[in-house]
Amino acid sequence: MKFDIITENGNLWAVRYDNCLDNVLDTILDQWNDVTWLRSFFKQNMHDLASYFKITDVNQAIYDTIEDSDRLQCLIMDISPDANLDEIFRPLENERISEMLLGKEKARLRNTHRHASWLRIYAIKLDPGIYIITGGAIKLTRTMQEREHTLVELARMEKVRNFLLDNDIVDMDSFNDYLKEVR
Repeated sequence: MKFDIITENGNLWAVRYDNCLDNVLDTILDQWNDVTWLRSFFKQNMHDLASYFKITDVNQAIYDTIEDSDRLQCLIMDISPDANLDEIFRPLENERISEMLLGKEKARLRNTHRHASWLRIYAIKLDPGIYIITGGAIKLTRTMQEREHTLVELARMEKVRNFLLDNDIVDMDSFNDYLKEVR
């Protein structure tokens, strides 16, 4: 497992899993802009799309995904000095009200003009304002436990969190120490 820096200020990182050429952020953004991949995904998940979002037109779902992906990428990649990733990422568990060590977080668009955005970017919070992206998904159900592709993302988050803990990484200082060791 490797970690790629995403923003120049070092506040956003993305995991590059073993045997993968790209980090997870590049991979999910590529998927969310790949019409062929999206068509296949929405055809396989049409029941969820129709029942939860009331959308039965695959082309509309593809268009909405690409538009939301562009907006989410702009929001996340805002590298202005005053950009606050804590305003974008929220606790994965909606009922969690306190901070936790290496908390599991999610980012999604708010205030979309159509329907709620189904795009999610998942991350581990290293320190306030500092995140390591572990993956992302198109979430068409109420909970992540309902579908295999979102269960995979939960497992990835846990795998990264355990990797960090196993390597005594609990904050940005220990993360920087780890990065110096592996270089």
